[in-house]
Amino acid sequence: MSNTATDTGDALVGPAAAPMETRTVRLRNFWWDFRQSRVAVLSLVVIVTLLVLSFGAPLVAPQDPYNIAMLEWLDAFLPPGTVGTGGYVHVLGTDNAGRDMLSAIFFGLRTSFTIALSAGALALTIGVTIGLTSAYFGGRIESLLMRIVDLQLSMPAILLALVMVAVLGQGIMQIIIALVFAQYAYFARTTHGAATVERSKDYIEAARSTPLPTHRVLFRHLLPNVMPPLIVVATVQVASAIALEATLSFLGVGLPLTEPSLGSLISNGFRYIHSDRFWLSIYPGIFLMITVVAINLVGDQVRTVLAPRHGR
Repeated sequence: MSNTATDTGDALVGPAAAPMETRTVRLRNFWWDFRQSRVAVLSLVVIVTLLVLSFGAPLVAPQDPYNIAMLEWLDAFLPPGTVGTGGYVHVLGTDNAGRDMLSAIFFGLRTSFTIALSAGALALTIGVTIGLTSAYFGGRIESLLMRIVDLQLSMPAILLALVMVAVLGQGIMQIIIALVFAQYAYFARTTHGAATVERSKDYIEAARSTPLPTHRVLFRHLLPNVMPPLIVVATVQVASAIALEATLSFLGVGLPLTEPSLGSLISNGFRYIHSDRFWLSIYPGIFLMITVVAINLVGDQVRTVLAPRHGR
């Protein structure tokens, strides 16, 4: 009786436990391969640190730079390392409104990460749906959807984003929509290419021969096998979204002046770039560069780790 119960329990637990164990092993192997690059590990540490500082800005920043009641006009244009009227050191100086630049950068990073991650998630969802649908059904649906994607890919992302912002106006939600429109085609094309290879394999044919609903075949069986290249593209597109948002804000068509943004900080200080108040534009630019480069370095290592396995 005891042996029978044990055998039955093993039979019930086995199928559920095996996939979990396999995922754990894969994750462990991925991390082992990823950490072979010290530059990539250092970049990952930089990204995590910036994420913590940006989303924890209200707790770690010495000042809320967008609370007018906390600003002191006497603190305008203080150079880095100066003690302001608030009694704390402005490590990176202040701008023309007396805002602490380090605090403004932290709040600006939070906005940049929020926009980039939100736009990336939405663009991934839309692009994956289009790519899987076109590859799975083929025929006229595939031709129509992929021609639309190819047409969009033929135009620069900055041009598409500018057009969308001109139509929608300024604001965080408008920028997110503009970035989604500019980036979803990259996910759609990548998904379509990988799914086209997978759809002719035996496991997809077996799934299609069963009475499973189409969405289950697409997202339960086909999607997991096209994820490796999507992870790489998603990493690169997050960095691209941060740079694109900063570009739009620098041009004055992105976020309004009341919203913190690295691009708006750079734009605000650009008029002083050739004066002795260089810190107004230089420091936000340095943080923007570090963020984009770190994300791209992590993405390069992820591609190096995943590409060989995906090929096998």
